[in-house]
Amino acid sequence: MTPSLFTPLSLRETTARNRVMVSPMCQYSTGDGVATDWHQVHLGSRAVGGAGVVMTEATAVEPRGRITPHDLGIWSQEHADALAPITEFIRSQGSVPAIQLAHAGRKASKTRPWDGSEPLQPDEGGWETVAPSAEPYPYDDEPPQQRAMTAEDIDDVTDSFVTAAKRAREAGFEIAEVHAAHGYLLHEFLSPVTNDRDDEYGGSFENRTRLVREITAAVRAVWPDDKPVFVRISATDWLPDRESWDIDQSVRLAPLLAEAGADLVDVSAGGIHPDQEIPNAGPGYQIPYAETIKENTDLAVGAVGGITTGEQADQLIRNERADLAIVGREHLRDPYFALHAAHELGVDVDVPAQYRRGF
Repeated sequence: MTPSLFTPLSLRETTARNRVMVSPMCQYSTGDGVATDWHQVHLGSRAVGGAGVVMTEATAVEPRGRITPHDLGIWSQEHADALAPITEFIRSQGSVPAIQLAHAGRKASKTRPWDGSEPLQPDEGGWETVAPSAEPYPYDDEPPQQRAMTAEDIDDVTDSFVTAAKRAREAGFEIAEVHAAHGYLLHEFLSPVTNDRDDEYGGSFENRTRLVREITAAVRAVWPDDKPVFVRISATDWLPDRESWDIDQSVRLAPLLAEAGADLVDVSAGGIHPDQEIPNAGPGYQIPYAETIKENTDLAVGAVGGITTGEQADQLIRNERADLAIVGREHLRDPYFALHAAHELGVDVDVPAQYRRGF
C-alpha cells in the first residue's frame, strides 16, 4: 500500500503514528538554558495537535554552543531534569519526543532575532566563539572574538555531544538529531566556505565530513539500539558562484551517515553565508533536495521548507519524495496542523477528548 501522511513511520523499533514532524524551531526563551513553562506548553500543544514527532529547538550541548544566551541547553543534569516532564507529556499524547543536539560554532553569541540578531561581545554577555577556521561570520557589526578549533577543542565538542545524548536518553527522548545544517558548527566543517583547515578535518570531502560522521557514530554508540538517530543537513549552501557545499556532496554524504548509524537525514538548506541566493522560496521550495537524496540512498529522508497544507504534505509522502513531512512555520501558526490535515484529507484520527467538540 502506498504510504500516506497518516500511515505510521517505523524506524528501528520506534514508531511515529503519522509522517508529520514538528521542525526544530528556536524559542530563545530561557535565561540559562533550562526549559521553562513556555517549552512545556509550546512542545506539548503540538503533541496535543496530533504531530507524529515533536522535536525540540536546537539544544546546545555546551554553553559556548548557544546561538544566544536564551537558547535551550542540555549541558548539565539540571537541563535534562527540566526536559523530562516535557517528554513525558509529549509521549502521553501519542507523539514521539525528539531532541536536536546542536552547537552554533561561529554563529554563536548573538542577540535574539527580535533584538536584532546582533553579535554580542563578552562585556555584553557574549563569549568567544569557536569554529573550524578563524574567520568569523560576516556581520555588519563587529563579530564576537573567535578562534580556530584545536584538536583538543574537537575532542571536547565530540564529548559534549555524547554527554548530551546520554542526558537526552535519560530525560526520555526517543529520537536524537545531530544538527549539521544552517551554518552552525558541523555545517561549518562540511563547507569549504568556512573550513580552510589543513589537517584531517579540512581540505578533501572525506576530511570535511569527518567530524559529522564521527559525532553521528559517537551519538549512535550511546543511543538505545531500538531508537533512531537523525542528522539535519543543509543540502546546499546556495552559493553557486563559489566553491561551496552542494547537493552532489550531500548525496555522497547520506550513505556515509547511514554507515555511521543515522536512520534518517533531515534535509534543509542554506545558512552558511549571508550572500546565499535562494532560488525560489515558494511552497515546498526545498523538497527537491530531499527527493534527490532519497532517490540516491536507502536512508529514510525528511523534507522541510514551505509545507503549509495537509494535501501538500500528503502528496509529498504518497509520491515517495520523502518519508517524513517536517513542518515548521505552519506549526507556529497552527499547533493543531496534523489534526486539521487529517480533517482536510478525510482521515479519522484520535482527537483528545477535551477537544472533540471542536472537531
